[in-house]
Amino acid sequence: MPRMLTNKTVAVLGIGKLGETLVRALLEAHVLRPNQILATAKHRETVEAKAKRYGIRACSNAEAARKADILIVSVKPQAMAEVLAGIRGAVRRSQLLISTAASVGTSFIERGLGKSVPVIRTMPNTPCLLRSGMTGISPGRFARREHLALTEELFRSLGRSIVLDERYMDAVTGLSGSGPAFLYVVLEALAEGGVKVGLPREIATELAAQTMLGAARMVLETREHPAKLKDVVTTPAGCTIDGLLELEDGGLRVALIKAVVKATQRASELLHS
Repeated sequence: MPRMLTNKTVAVLGIGKLGETLVRALLEAHVLRPNQILATAKHRETVEAKAKRYGIRACSNAEAARKADILIVSVKPQAMAEVLAGIRGAVRRSQLLISTAASVGTSFIERGLGKSVPVIRTMPNTPCLLRSGMTGISPGRFARREHLALTEELFRSLGRSIVLDERYMDAVTGLSGSGPAFLYVVLEALAEGGVKVGLPREIATELAAQTMLGAARMVLETREHPAKLKDVVTTPAGCTIDGLLELEDGGLRVALIKAVVKATQRASELLHS
């Protein structure tokens, strides 16, 4: 267990898809023990069922705000104002509030709390479940170095994390937050190509998935530009260049760029939709 989190109580306000992913990942990575985690949900039966599943404690938002050292608010952007209003009277300046809500700025949260509570905005993605996630982290006005370190320690245990200025957070949402879904489409298409040329589907899917994983690791570990690594694979008059020409002809590159741009634009609108 990370040293900074040994005696901390963490409340996850909103144990939906992402909230549950974080709880499960934090437990499986031994970042937290079950007795350190509180959880809430809009529907009582939902939170009680998940609390039983993971051995954590179910409670209300107000109770969580009174008891926890760290509040992870993992609700839909449209529900953020209501949640903040419900915990406003209970939160303390000694606590840390971490938001995973897309589109919701730290200034919005600070105004909703009405006091100088440290707030940090994050955008994790679903591969956090396998401790292979990517999380963008952006501190608010009242967050100090120790709050940032605590947040980094939480999310570093679930994969990679990066601290960046808040003006980039919608783009982080559009790229790494939504990105797994885009890559699943690419992976599925590669596997379908394998099936088309005669491979059994299970084998084609495994080949495609491991190839994608290995290619990503090559970029991260060699720090080389993807174009340079692509050129290493592409021999003169070989089969790879024919495949690349088909990708260019099909507009894959432009389609992926547009997907990130559209997802980023939508991320900036969610709070008010």
